Amino acid sequence: MTLRFWERMEFSVLLAGIIVAGGLWGFVELTEVARDTATHAFDTEILLFFREAGRPNDPIGPLWMEEAVRDVTALGSMIVLVMVTAVTIFYLLLVRRWRSALLVLVTVGGGQILSSVLKLGIDRPRPDLVSHLAQVQTLSFPSGHAMMAAVTYLTLGTMLAGIVPGRATKIYVLGVAVLVTLMVGVSRLYLGVHWPSDVLAGWCAGFAWAMLCWLVARRLLRRGEPERS
Repeated sequence: MTLRFWERMEFSVLLAGIIVAGGLWGFVELTEVARDTATHAFDTEILLFFREAGRPNDPIGPLWMEEAVRDVTALGSMIVLVMVTAVTIFYLLLVRRWRSALLVLVTVGGGQILSSVLKLGIDRPRPDLVSHLAQVQTLSFPSGHAMMAAVTYLTLGTMLAGIVPGRATKIYVLGVAVLVTLMVGVSRLYLGVHWPSDVLAGWCAGFAWAMLCWLVARRLLRRGEPERS
């Protein structure tokens, strides 16, 4: 029983390491796309896929879909993520899980700083191929919504998966975290405020950062006493 438990733990570490390496590699490759002066075909084709043929200002689908997508994209907005993070940290402090609270704060806060630095470093403008269906003020690459949704929901999902019973429940929790992250990213494409490469880069950076923080925290926590709930 103990051997099987450690085998699963080591597999999770290997998987997290693969995610970090793959995310970093993907982000570097997409950075070259963002810095290219010519727009890549897959960026334009995917963006136009969400618009009516020959009408770049009209999104596909019924009228109510546009408002529904705005609701979905709000799950990756700054205000929603700050609220989710704050509620989680306060709960962890109430149950005296100090290190877990610090992990959430460092991961999400550090992810936001990293996202802002990357935007300034790449300095890519928003797409002008289609009309914007949401107000935007920041630079385009990487997608902050996609990146911070990945950082926040994957971090919380990983923590929750560590305490819920049963493999199926753990898979469900992580699956929901990944699904919400993907939905937020796709919503940015539907609204026309990001190139597809922006969203892919946001996912790559977000998943890599979340898993890197988890690996570091796991290493540090194993050196100390387990937290009392």
